[in-house]
Amino acid sequence: MFSEITRTQLAKFKNIRRSYYAFCCLFLLFFISLFSEFVANEKPIYINYKGSSYFPVLFFYPGKTFAQAQDTVTDYISLRNNTQFKKEAFILWTPYPHGPFHSYFYKSKPPPNIPSLEHWFGTDRIGRDILARLLYGFRISILFALCLIFLMAFFGILFGGLQGYYGGWLDLFSQRFIEIWSSLPYLYIVILLGALYGRSFWLLLLITSLFNWIGLSYYIRAEFLKAKKQVYVQAANALGLSSSRIFIRHILPNSITPLITILPFGLVSGIGILTALDFLGFGLQAPTPSWGELLKQGLGVIREFPHLSIITTLALFLTLSLAMLISEGIREAVDPQSGKQIG
Repeated sequence: MFSEITRTQLAKFKNIRRSYYAFCCLFLLFFISLFSEFVANEKPIYINYKGSSYFPVLFFYPGKTFAQAQDTVTDYISLRNNTQFKKEAFILWTPYPHGPFHSYFYKSKPPPNIPSLEHWFGTDRIGRDILARLLYGFRISILFALCLIFLMAFFGILFGGLQGYYGGWLDLFSQRFIEIWSSLPYLYIVILLGALYGRSFWLLLLITSLFNWIGLSYYIRAEFLKAKKQVYVQAANALGLSSSRIFIRHILPNSITPLITILPFGLVSGIGILTALDFLGFGLQAPTPSWGELLKQGLGVIREFPHLSIITTLALFLTLSLAMLISEGIREAVDPQSGKQIG
């Protein structure tokens, strides 16, 4: 399935223990976050009531379905505390019965609330559970970073590869275009387009990717400039192979090392960018769970309720540390000059 070189690099990465364990830990957390609705949610996973089965996590049911007065959204928290309903129905709750959007207001203790047995990390300034918002925000951050890595690779290979392969006037004009493009104010463009079209996940991802491929394209361009002078490329040209086939089948696989070395650090960059934009108020639209938004809330009440800032900062620090360890391990594993294995 994999080439001998790839198997050697995978074995080398596995022998770099700190990076390998960091990868396992981050992968496990991300896998759990993909099923956040089944892990942290005020809605139960399954209800068997009067002989009928319901799956509130997946489907909407009006309150009258479960003998509540309203014909709108079911109040599942009231059902949790309804002794009579619990006698008549079988309910399977999520492991952590709090979601990221429900506000828990207590008359004696207005939010934010400190950590407790009910809310392990406390609640934010609107009364929403912090642990649930951290879990859902983690999923959004990782997905944003992974999508950003993919788009960075696509644009970097496309523009850098075309410049290096064809050279000449195409390379000259492309370099001037990149210089102009990189000088545009990224934050102002995010603010402008966000005001016009709304601050959505995909819009932020597109804008960010259009500004983050430039550094990668320089490395790809240099590799293509070097590779196109090799004997195997000249032989492919002599055989009359198409430019697209030479580009994809011959040069690209031999120019992939900078891509593998640099892109993992895009995971750290992507998480940091989204967190920073949310912190500044130019990121995802509320009430989307966001680490940057939690940090912004914590800054406003850092004296009275420091737990909000401390918990969010620790979560961000641990995630970025794991991502950095993985990135360093991948760089060491694919570096041909690194003959020494570090445990």
